Amino acid sequence: MGEAAKALRPLSLEEYLEREARSPTKHELVEGLPYAMAGASRAHALLVTNLALVLGPLARQRGCRLYVTDTKLKVGESTVYYPDLMVVCAPPPANPYYEEDPCLVVEVPSPSTEAIDRREKLWRYLSLPSLQGYILVHTQERRVELYRREGEQILYQATTEGELPLPCLEGNLPLAEAYAGVDLEAP
Repeated sequence: MGEAAKALRPLSLEEYLEREARSPTKHELVEGLPYAMAGASRAHALLVTNLALVLGPLARQRGCRLYVTDTKLKVGESTVYYPDLMVVCAPPPANPYYEEDPCLVVEVPSPSTEAIDRREKLWRYLSLPSLQGYILVHTQERRVELYRREGEQILYQATTEGELPLPCLEGNLPLAEAYAGVDLEAP
């Protein structure tokens, strides 16, 4: 015999933040519904570390803040994500538990999150007026994709070698540094 049906009720932002502060597991909030986040692979963790080592000095030089994995990004009244990396150059919001105005967001998708990172998060991130670029750094192949805002247009660029421009940081992401010491995951 199965469980009795339970009514789902979307959480308010305040309820979510209160629950998240007490939870041993991180959750993203999508249209008021919390979704638990899984742990990351070794390739994912190394890529995030390498990216932080490249982006950190560039962000500091511009007076911006770089956040890695544990800082929430509010993209709407009922949607909050934990991007792998984000750069914020705007003043912080009043609430100390999230950011709202990144100029650059980076995700390292896993096979189970790639569709969400490529569709749902792509359009929600690009809806933020402050966002100049969204980067996807892959774990199964040496490939980096950039969606960047140029005026009213969204431009797409992908590369498997060399460097990729970093919107808002006035620098480049050398793929050799991003993938240094990273054993790619088997597809």
